[in-house]
Amino acid sequence: MTIEFVPATRASSKARIALAGPSGSGKTFTSLALGTALSDNVAVIDTERGRASLYVGVNGWQFSRLNPQSFSPKSLTDALAVAASQGFGCIVVDSLSHYWMGVDGMLEQADRRAKGGNSFSGWKEVRPDERRMLDALASYPGHVIVTLRVKTEYVVETDERGKKVPRKVGMRPEQREGIEYEFDVVGDLDLDNVLTVSKSRIPALSRAVIPQPGPELADTIREWLEQGEDAPDAMTYRERALQLSTYEELLALWTEVEKAGLLGAPILDNADKPTVLGDFIKYLGIQAKTKAGAQ
Repeated sequence: MTIEFVPATRASSKARIALAGPSGSGKTFTSLALGTALSDNVAVIDTERGRASLYVGVNGWQFSRLNPQSFSPKSLTDALAVAASQGFGCIVVDSLSHYWMGVDGMLEQADRRAKGGNSFSGWKEVRPDERRMLDALASYPGHVIVTLRVKTEYVVETDERGKKVPRKVGMRPEQREGIEYEFDVVGDLDLDNVLTVSKSRIPALSRAVIPQPGPELADTIREWLEQGEDAPDAMTYRERALQLSTYEELLALWTEVEKAGLLGAPILDNADKPTVLGDFIKYLGIQAKTKAGAQ
């Protein structure tokens, strides 16, 4: 294996945004405000019993929705594959916390797969599903916005009249530790709908405090994302794969997709079944090799 360093280049990309906050902080509203400003073709994966639909028509917002009842990591990967095939320019997952602590989420999956009371065996089995889900979120061919519930508690503060009053504050997001590493922008919303950016790859948003974030924030994000060279997305690679006929060609494409970091991109295969791009190219390669051997 040859190790070769090459000049770094920057490709244009899509937004990866996480909004965390307690109940009542405006996570759904803010995610829709950003999503509809970033794309005119938005889909919401609504885990909150259809509550996002209450905002249809607000500020002219129109979007499609999916209301899942089960929150296994695999089901989110599959939903993203269908969304990609239908060309949604922005996906809102409201909330990603359900895929951690909801019905069939990571916690339930790990408990269910534990063998002989050994919880580590359960986590070992379910981690690949989680990794596949996170790869699908990272490589979706459009913008991705997720909301995160946070554990809340009350603190006692002194108000302007000198009286002790309780105030609800958000604590750690209800997701696996380190989930923020998967996103370009991570912000915490408070009960006044003020966004405090806790992590940003966008210099202009570093440590920003933004009251009632909306289209102006989306414009800042879009401007930064577009400062790069155009690069193929998962759907472009899928179409290229379908046009290739030899194992060698498909192997070369698989290597190119690996370098682009899109092996885990969610797509539909040629039978319209959810899969990921790397597995699809590999499947086509095996078919091509088998066909060549039979001739």
